[in-house]
Amino acid sequence: MKQYPRLLIAALTLAAAAAQAQEAKPNPQQTRMAQCNQEAGARKGDERKAFMSACLKKQPVSQQDRMKACNAQAKDMKGDARKAFMSDCLKTRQPA
Repeated sequence: MKQYPRLLIAALTLAAAAAQAQEAKPNPQQTRMAQCNQEAGARKGDERKAFMSACLKKQPVSQQDRMKACNAQAKDMKGDARKAFMSDCLKTRQPA
């Protein structure tokens, strides 16, 4: 019976440590905010507000959308040239 408080304290300590570890990871919105902030650079005032707003509203391009765009660009290519182009095209980050 005397060990019950010790076990309770140990469990609460572990739970608190797990909660702190989970809070340490930035969520996707925080990550996006950091990236946009870096891209904003030296912009100030209304220009910065407009840039940050547009940057934060951008949605990442899905693999399917990227494939559609690359296919449209490579419609006249064939064989190895098409394979090489598609590989390069799918690796590059395309705007949303």
